[in-house]
Amino acid sequence: MRAMVLQTPGQPLQREERAIPTPDAQQLLIKVLACGVCRTDLHLVDGELPQATLPRVPGHEIVGEVTAVGADVAPDWIGQRVGVPWLGSTCGQCAFCRSGRENLCDQAQFTGCNLDGGYADYTVADARFCFRLPDTLSATEAAPLLCAGLIGFRALQMAKTARHLGLYGFGAAAHLAIQVALGRGQRVYAFTRPGDNEGQAYARTLGAAWAGPSDQKPPHLLDASLIFAPVGALVPLALEATVKGGCVICAGIHMSDIPAFPYRLLWGERSVRSVANLTREDGTAFFQEIRHTPVHSDVTCFALDDANQALAQLRSGQVKGAIVLTP
Repeated sequence: MRAMVLQTPGQPLQREERAIPTPDAQQLLIKVLACGVCRTDLHLVDGELPQATLPRVPGHEIVGEVTAVGADVAPDWIGQRVGVPWLGSTCGQCAFCRSGRENLCDQAQFTGCNLDGGYADYTVADARFCFRLPDTLSATEAAPLLCAGLIGFRALQMAKTARHLGLYGFGAAAHLAIQVALGRGQRVYAFTRPGDNEGQAYARTLGAAWAGPSDQKPPHLLDASLIFAPVGALVPLALEATVKGGCVICAGIHMSDIPAFPYRLLWGERSVRSVANLTREDGTAFFQEIRHTPVHSDVTCFALDDANQALAQLRSGQVKGAIVLTP
């Protein structure tokens, strides 16, 4: 099989020919049908994820068909279409795992980071951490849901019943989160980098009540903001646009340092918190919700061999929606 492999941070992925892996007792062997290209993959390539182990096949938004199973997995998985998310395994025994917070497990391993991912023709994954996917979505539409969709959903859950919701950084996650938020009756305000008129227009086509540059205040104070862009300087800007008692939620796995800001921005019982990974319960709840609030992934497809070009396109910020590799 082909695999696109990161050998050294800061260097392009290398195409390798590898033997198709054999699934361990709890694993599925999956023929990859599509794999989303996530901003976290850029952080991996740039050496910004200290938990990563190299060499590594990136990719944690995987949709594929199960072609074989390990000894402890029921054979009815064979032929099923499944999704493989960022969370690849946990210890199952620690206080976090036992209290429904497996996303915080210190022994967790992550797809495309500590475990080989979906930038390949085949991959293996723990069956206990895979999702059976609804037939209503194509493989390319479903792939971004496995991280951009799930992380956006977890962030939305933290925003609770916020009526006025800000989205900072209008990429793959935000273009899905806005659809779920609108389905919940929330009013969405989209923020892009200054000068990104196309991005603002795109947000409005998806239903944003207002769209503008991140250094501009919206026409209404926000009850909560989700920051998807990995830019720490957005935190004080979002706090300044947040009503008393509101919340700013940092939804990326990596972010540049947050600059010092005056206490008055935090005062008034405003809060800042982060989203860390996801749980399997998030996946179950998300796929249940989109049964009655359908979401559409806007995707730009690249061939597997063009993974480096896909990453470069993502870095440039020119793509609207999500990028997907199709072996």
